[in-house]
Amino acid sequence: MKVLLRSDIPGVGRRGDLLEVAGGYARNYLLPGGLAVAANDGIATQAAAMRKSRDLRDAADREAAQAKAVVLAGAVIGITARAGGNGRLFGSITSHEILNAIESQKGVRIERHHLLLEEAIKATGSHEIQVVLFTDVETTITIEVIGAA
Repeated sequence: MKVLLRSDIPGVGRRGDLLEVAGGYARNYLLPGGLAVAANDGIATQAAAMRKSRDLRDAADREAAQAKAVVLAGAVIGITARAGGNGRLFGSITSHEILNAIESQKGVRIERHHLLLEEAIKATGSHEIQVVLFTDVETTITIEVIGAA
C-alpha cells in the first residue's frame, strides 16, 4: 500500500516521504495513528511541500546545533557533590544535573537525549561526555566533579 508519511518514523521514513508499506502495517498502525495518509493521485504536490518544510526546519535546527556546539566545544563544567574520602560520591551525578550545570554555566539549553551518558557518574574527577546535537553535529564536554564534605 502506498502512503505519505505525516511524521518521522524511525526505521521507516521521514515526514513527506512517499513509501510502499505492507497493507496491514498501514491499516493497523500508520493510518489510525495519524502517522500517514493513503496516497492518491494528487498527493505528490502535498509530499513535495512537506519535504520542503522538513528541509527548511532541518537547516534551521542544524544551524542552531552548530551554534551550540561552538559554545560547548571543549567546555569544562564543574559540579560539586558530596563524596566520601575515597572519591566515591554519596549518590550520583545524573544527566538532569549535568543539563542544569551546562545551562547555568554556559547559558546553553540542550535536551537530555543529546547527552551520550552510559551510566550516572559516581566518582569525583574528570569525565568526558559526548554531546550529539544533530545528526552530524557533535562535540565533547568535560564534567569536573568536585567532592565536598
